[in-house]
Amino acid sequence: MAEPAVDYAAVFQALPGAVALVTPQLIFADANAEFLRLRGLPREQLVGRFLPEDRPEKDPAEPLLLRVLASLRRALDTGERSVVALQRYDMEDPDQPGVWHERYFNMTNIPVFGPDGRVTLLLHRVEDVTELIRTREVALALQEAMLPAPRPVGRHSTAVRYRPAAEALNVAGDWYDLVDLPGDRIAVAVGDVVGHGLSAAGVMGQLRSALTAASLVPEGPARALEVLGLYARTIDGAENTTVATAFIDWENHTITYSSAGHPPPALLQRDGTVEFLDQATDPPLAARPQHGPRIQAVAAFREGAVLVLYTDGLIERRGEDIDTGLARLADSLARHQADDPETLADAVLADLIPPGDATDDTALVIVRL
Repeated sequence: MAEPAVDYAAVFQALPGAVALVTPQLIFADANAEFLRLRGLPREQLVGRFLPEDRPEKDPAEPLLLRVLASLRRALDTGERSVVALQRYDMEDPDQPGVWHERYFNMTNIPVFGPDGRVTLLLHRVEDVTELIRTREVALALQEAMLPAPRPVGRHSTAVRYRPAAEALNVAGDWYDLVDLPGDRIAVAVGDVVGHGLSAAGVMGQLRSALTAASLVPEGPARALEVLGLYARTIDGAENTTVATAFIDWENHTITYSSAGHPPPALLQRDGTVEFLDQATDPPLAARPQHGPRIQAVAAFREGAVLVLYTDGLIERRGEDIDTGLARLADSLARHQADDPETLADAVLADLIPPGDATDDTALVIVRL
């Protein structure tokens, strides 16, 4: 049976998003209708144009053009796709000359190989993600409004940080909380809601408020997570949320802690040794078919030690096991042991998440004991 003829021109026009073909000499060879619409040019004015000249005079996006050219050349040299992620481009309004609007794009450059194995064309795909960025900004604002502002907790020295993922289109549901308890005690918690965007931020706000109230129950952190788990079963999107909470008692120099599937808190001693509090870990919230009691454990501390709670964005990296991330955290804490909580928080983030390299949101709480 003969193979059906393929209309590759029709396929090219049907490709999702704005797509152009560029020669190794960086000359436009073709473009689909969406790319032409985005550029505001008819095909005959674009094809044959040298890509570095494809910009109006005094174009405010010239730095972006340089990044795009570098990406194209990288795809040519390596034979591998190259991505230019989340780039801002100020575009002139076609109906209002001189009026510019902020837009955001993802760009992907994919090499196309000829029979001899050499790159003969580059497929240049542009995706407009402006609306996703705007939704993310709304979610970030909502999330920041629901997270407590840094404040003194009793007479104790603390630091909190929240860092969203770099170049991510969606906000995650990471959160933290510190609650004054009767006596010389406080409750500290961090959590991570599964999912992203406004829905995750909304679930995060509900769970954080519920845990704040549950932490005031005298029985301790395990009971607080039991109550939170029951509540999570009533909220769409709350299942499999991970949480770690610790009750710090300065009079007795103890930390009573419990974890619902969350990475273990770190206890940094004054001599620089780090202990991970991993003796009271249960499944995430609402993950078990039947609700059941949770466990808690107690760790002793000496004055001057540091307790660190965090979400998985601080330690997890693609292709690594969690022990590698925990070791990296322990090393950072030990090297900065003498720092005050504010300085220590910044140092840990700088060590574990270089600027622009965060692949997941991160919440971090540090308490000097």
